[in-house]
Amino acid sequence: MMLRLTLPPTAPVLPCRKISPRLSSFHGVQLRAVPSAPPACVRRISPAETVKMMAKREEDMKEIRAMSTEQINEEVIDLKGELLMLRLQKSARNEFKPSEFGRMRKRIARMLTVKREREIEEGINKRLSRKLDRKWKRSVVVRPPPSLRKKQEEKAAEAEKTS
Repeated sequence: MMLRLTLPPTAPVLPCRKISPRLSSFHGVQLRAVPSAPPACVRRISPAETVKMMAKREEDMKEIRAMSTEQINEEVIDLKGELLMLRLQKSARNEFKPSEFGRMRKRIARMLTVKREREIEEGINKRLSRKLDRKWKRSVVVRPPPSLRKKQEEKAAEAEKTS
């Protein structure tokens, strides 16, 4: 029994040309053995650990949902100020924790998500939400973040002690 390969009439016919082995970068198929065990550097997470992480996140969301919208707005402003302070520390090559960037950004995102959920419950559409958000951003009074305020208060207390 002989098999024939036929191409449809619309298929383009490409000219065949012989490529010398020196011009081609293809040297055959490489087969790699699949490791039976993961490398030692890979950390396995047990189901109990993932449950703890999820519980912590849910706890955080419950805490955020318990806040009023005004409190959420204030917290977002403070966290964005802290994020700015972290960026300044990084640019000044001071000591800081790089994981704080992601932690703060996620916390801000969670708060803004809760804020948007409340807007959806009120029936505010996306366009109006953006308009209200721009209006709110313009009304924000710039103030130092909590960590900077704390440092300023400590310096003021030291200055009072010395004088």
